[in-house]
Amino acid sequence: MLAGIGFEAVAWPPVASAEIPAIASRQRAERKIFTDSEIVDGFLKTAFGAEYHLAGRVDRIRKYQTPVRVFADGNRSDRKAQLTKIVADIARRVQHLDIAMADTGDGANVRVKLVRDRDLNRTISTFYGSERAREIRGSLDPQCLSGFRKNEQFEIEHSDVIITVDNGDFTFFDCAYEELLQSLGPINDTATVPWTMFNDSVSMGFFDVYDQYILNLLYDPRIKAGMTVAEVKEVLPAVLVDVRRWVRKVNGLTE
Repeated sequence: MLAGIGFEAVAWPPVASAEIPAIASRQRAERKIFTDSEIVDGFLKTAFGAEYHLAGRVDRIRKYQTPVRVFADGNRSDRKAQLTKIVADIARRVQHLDIAMADTGDGANVRVKLVRDRDLNRTISTFYGSERAREIRGSLDPQCLSGFRKNEQFEIEHSDVIITVDNGDFTFFDCAYEELLQSLGPINDTATVPWTMFNDSVSMGFFDVYDQYILNLLYDPRIKAGMTVAEVKEVLPAVLVDVRRWVRKVNGLTE
């Protein structure tokens, strides 16, 4: 599947660079080498299940099987520009994911609502209804939020992401990466994997190597929407070999 692709080091720079000290320090301290079992463990824990779900089964792979187009809905042009760079960064680092910005909401299947912090609760209520919003706030107490709608084949059809724009650069980058990535399928947060941003105790602000493994595994064509854990485990060893090669390339790793 990767025939004809050279694997020389590329090491594209992260979108959020040293001008945001909280992100730069995390990049310097980032762990980049993981065993197969560590990667597989995190993938299974985030790709199956759901931290909070409204309806339907959560014991199947959920992912987009179509191109993903992201529309930014809000008034902050600076945050929209940052979001555009984040989406481009995700596109570069996930091999089989076709993701880009959309010019209009009509052409998008991911809608990112950019709101002021004081409008967050009202926006959640608009999206989910007042009763669901109270449940969400009681369960998650979010600074940002994402969710998706899937069909009977567990293919994601539409995602909604809500991000606050006025809580500082670090919070914006941290929320934008985590919620955008979760809106693509790995919706289950886990406290048992210390290297993933899908852990409520972990804040990154950039697309770290470990989570690149998770998203590249999920969007490999051999991992299909609707697969069970058993079905995924059958193909994971072969998929992981190719995913390791790709992640090494895009990050300039020598492992």
